[in-house]
Amino acid sequence: MTQHTHSESTANDAANNDADNGIDLANSLDPYFRPDNQTIVCGALDDEKITALAKAGVELVINLQPDEELSFDEAAAVRQAGMYYEQLPIGGADDLKQLKILAFDNILRQYHGKKVAMHCGSGNRAGAAMALRAGWLRGRKMDTAMERGRSHGLDDSLEQEVHNRLLVPR
Repeated sequence: MTQHTHSESTANDAANNDADNGIDLANSLDPYFRPDNQTIVCGALDDEKITALAKAGVELVINLQPDEELSFDEAAAVRQAGMYYEQLPIGGADDLKQLKILAFDNILRQYHGKKVAMHCGSGNRAGAAMALRAGWLRGRKMDTAMERGRSHGLDDSLEQEVHNRLLVPR
């Protein structure tokens, strides 16, 4: 994993702020992962976070939380803020199956080139989905797929599960 010095980190934050219409998403979202300029990964949303994402120029919100994890009508709030909304429930490791990852890939391809915010409760399931997509659908090597997942929020609690699933040919 690459370590950034404080000045590099500050430069990256400034570049992201410019790309985000001056909105400091790192301050608004916790956790917050920024694998690239067009992709934001974060935890659960609320009205305030949805407003910040919309002001930052996000065009699509992908929600990986099942309905029972939501405390408000996220779909309505996102659409009201002027963004597209897709929900693909991934409740946990049991939902990390090829059909879900194919559906996830389809959403990302359908909105290719758009600025996307994807989230679950913590970013962990989003990272897992990205790692499996990289390995299963993009043919990436294990290390590359796992690094892709970590850059998108994959953490220790699902890392071994994702690794084991990538070992099995799809």
